[in-house]
Amino acid sequence: MFSREQASGLREEFWTTFGKYMSPVYSSEGMKISWINYHTGVKDVYFRMKAEKKTAVISISIEHRDAGIQELYFEQFLELKQLLHAALEEEWTWELHSQPDGKNISRIYKEISNVSVFNKDDWHELISFFKPRIIALDGFWEDAKYSFESLK
Repeated sequence: MFSREQASGLREEFWTTFGKYMSPVYSSEGMKISWINYHTGVKDVYFRMKAEKKTAVISISIEHRDAGIQELYFEQFLELKQLLHAALEEEWTWELHSQPDGKNISRIYKEISNVSVFNKDDWHELISFFKPRIIALDGFWEDAKYSFESLK
């Protein structure tokens, strides 16, 4: 078992490693990008990556406080579902108004189990999970973000 400081240090080390691994990769627009803190440019819409003790998740997270507006954003993503799944080359799970961390959000996500950010032997698998998906999300978002202009 790790102390809180050790756990925090390992998480930080993993994300630093992932950031360095991704630093030579440019966005679909050919620009330098912070893959870990990806900015969609749409308020309350985030691309999240989370690595924990037993799982890893990458998601599109819709976090608007107003449930109705959150639902409008979710419906807009539903309109783009085929485009999203084509970019990702896989199906993701869709949840309207879920509470994965105790906060009401809507999300579209992919999760893997039996990996741990605290086990350095799993880091290759975690990076291999996150990298192609965040790059695919970026490619998808290059075309899809304009669909959200009217919702701003």
